Amino acid sequence: MATKRVKREAVVKAELLELTPKDLNEQVRKSSRNVLAPKRLKYSPENSPAETTRKKTRAKTPNVKKNQKIVKDIKKEEENIENSDVEHTSGGQRGLSEYELERLENIRQNQAFLSSINLFQATEELKQLTRPKPSQRGIVRSQAVVKEVLPARKSLRLQNKEAEVLTLPPEPRVMLIYEQSTPPKKPSGPLPINPINMEEGSKLPSHLIQLWSEDSRQEKKTQLDLKQYRSALKNMKISEERVAKVVKDRIFSAAFHPCSSSLLMATGDKWGKVGLWNLDGDWGDDGVLLFEPHTRPVGCMAFSTAVPTQLLSLSYDGSLRCMDIEKAVFDDVYDIDDGLKTFDFMSLDCSTLVAGTWYGDVAIIDRRTPGNSHETLHSLDPKTLRCVSVHPLQKHYFAVAESKVVSIYDSRCLKKTKSPSVSQLHGHSLSISSAYFSPSTGNRVVTCCMDNNIRVFDTSAMTTTSPLLSSIRHGMQTRRWLTKLSAVWDPKQEDCFVIGSMLRPRRVQVFHESGQLQHSFTDKENLNTVLSVTVFHPTRNALVGGNSSGRLHVFSD
Repeated sequence: MATKRVKREAVVKAELLELTPKDLNEQVRKSSRNVLAPKRLKYSPENSPAETTRKKTRAKTPNVKKNQKIVKDIKKEEENIENSDVEHTSGGQRGLSEYELERLENIRQNQAFLSSINLFQATEELKQLTRPKPSQRGIVRSQAVVKEVLPARKSLRLQNKEAEVLTLPPEPRVMLIYEQSTPPKKPSGPLPINPINMEEGSKLPSHLIQLWSEDSRQEKKTQLDLKQYRSALKNMKISEERVAKVVKDRIFSAAFHPCSSSLLMATGDKWGKVGLWNLDGDWGDDGVLLFEPHTRPVGCMAFSTAVPTQLLSLSYDGSLRCMDIEKAVFDDVYDIDDGLKTFDFMSLDCSTLVAGTWYGDVAIIDRRTPGNSHETLHSLDPKTLRCVSVHPLQKHYFAVAESKVVSIYDSRCLKKTKSPSVSQLHGHSLSISSAYFSPSTGNRVVTCCMDNNIRVFDTSAMTTTSPLLSSIRHGMQTRRWLTKLSAVWDPKQEDCFVIGSMLRPRRVQVFHESGQLQHSFTDKENLNTVLSVTVFHPTRNALVGGNSSGRLHVFSD
């Protein structure tokens, strides 16, 4: 038996030495299951021309290292042939199947492909990109209050102290009255003009008074054709110097002074502050002066077209004041308990006004009458009233944006209640945020509705129902933290209007009354926010827009 066993081992060794690597693999125990085809990853570059050339070159070149490794594996197999408890693979690595080796190779090739197209580098660059910082020009933000560091609290048990016996206070028998966060309303009567961002007792700059008194009523506004108008809009640009923080909170209204020698702007914010900004001024904070004539949002403001030294501002707190730069006071024009929303001039000398309240009333005010009360008060829509606009030629007509319809009234035919309308503008399915007559003829009225539509109506004939000329789809859903968008006519162009946009990248759009887009103001570096309030200059090629953080953005040529 021993002789047969020795002969059998000698035969096995001889056969093993004569076997090729292919024959050896056939002798290794294999699984009875079918071998799965190796999977290819989706972005594997194996079919690329460079990879095909590389594989052909590798096939022609003899792999000496691989042959040497196979010989070493054969010797190790010879040593452990009697045990035969180790499985070998054809890949030259222990413990990995052919499929796993192929998978690792595909992963390596994918990594090399992604590196070749600089994908990882682009990803890192995108991570490093940060949102542009807002302009630091204008009024300076108040310093944060330093919190007092209190000593750490310790348990009475850890301090070896007995617990205090506390008794509950008796329950109150009356309702608690909480203080309102809204500051109290300013007292009636004139208020001094004192900039709150300058030292107390500082006088207004003499150059501001000179600029404010500049009369530009004699300047003629030239009407351009659409091609020339689009060219003028394209030449209007914005820069870092044309962005400044003028008020502290969200902007509700803005206006251009009619002077043409410089760009002088006014704006009102959420908490009753009025800011003035001269683009080339060197007083205050980068040409910004800040005042506080109201305590609630300044919903509407306008410079007097007859007396350029006067700026009228209306607030939700129920006050309508006139900033008179010559008298250096905020005169009290009209005052009610609460709820003023909008106003407009009803005479060429700006002495008569119509003001609307939140509760559907309109008041006719004559500034020549002593006191701060109205001449007549009329109830129109008991639900809401958001905008009034006076006809530019026939001053006795004014349009009112009510709940779901715009009505045009004649001030000569108003009654205390249930006043008849001259014409109505139908077609709105939700509440209307604004409605304005065209600036020169009043033959058009542009409205903005919360059903995401801008509509232009023909009011040239003043019929019972004014016909609809065009409807433009435009997003109006600004939510609660932004001022509602409003379409405002360009005073220099009878048939074009401007409005902010919720689209990205941020922009301001100018439309023709037919609905055709004329121009979009964009700038990646200096315009990264929604400009809810937009106003054109009455004589110059300039546009100002205000956002929710109190900043004004100016586009000009």
